[in-house]
Amino acid sequence: MARHPSLPSRAVAFLVAIACACVLAGCGTTNTRDETAGWSAQKIYTEAREEMRAGGWDKAIKLLESLESKYPFGRYAQQAQMDIAYSYWKNNDLTSAVAACDRFIKLYPNHDNLDYVYYLRGLILFNENLGLLGRVSRQDPTERDNRGLRESFDTLKILVTRWPESKYAEDARLRLKYLINALAQYEVHVARYYMRRGAHLAAANRAQFAIATYPNAPAQEEALYILVSAYDAMGMADLRDDARRVLDRTYPNSEIVRNKGPKNNDPWWKIW
Repeated sequence: MARHPSLPSRAVAFLVAIACACVLAGCGTTNTRDETAGWSAQKIYTEAREEMRAGGWDKAIKLLESLESKYPFGRYAQQAQMDIAYSYWKNNDLTSAVAACDRFIKLYPNHDNLDYVYYLRGLILFNENLGLLGRVSRQDPTERDNRGLRESFDTLKILVTRWPESKYAEDARLRLKYLINALAQYEVHVARYYMRRGAHLAAANRAQFAIATYPNAPAQEEALYILVSAYDAMGMADLRDDARRVLDRTYPNSEIVRNKGPKNNDPWWKIW
């Protein structure tokens, strides 16, 4: 029987494929070499802190992840979890930063630096939502979700309630004041939007919510004015007159009433 002419070429091709696979495997092993092999927890953490100081957030994150993996217990691991949350934030990975804060809060509910973690979480959410608000300031306000602002508010409120003497508490209080104003102004902005479109009941509901939920916010004045206008448009004279009495008593020199509406055309969230 004659030898099949293709067998030798197939065998050669098979051997070449195996050789290539071995070379590639060797390259892969080289590229994934663990540079922290044999390092102590202190050395890994020291190197990570150096990268953080230099702004090398990607490298810092990798080192901190390695530290958590190799030494999951002890003070370096706990500090690494706080630092990795901060590094994620500085590296613009906001989702991972918040998740790292949440994980720390769950694992160490009595940690001495828990006030810092709450502050960091609130700060991440605060700054993230300021950026989002700036980008969508011309969007239909009913399509926006102010959940992030509320979450930032809730986080910072926990901080100032549980640790009123914390070194982060004063800044948190200032941000809470802003958030109260922003959340109230958001509701008023939506109410104004509904008024322009003739949805008077929806406008009244949003104005009432702002009045009841944020009683000391500057947006109260316009909320009351919208409430008066919405009741008037719906022919609810008694409710209109009640709201007008509250408005006149609370803001006897109201420029909004005098001008028949607010004169400020800045974005609703820009109240600083």
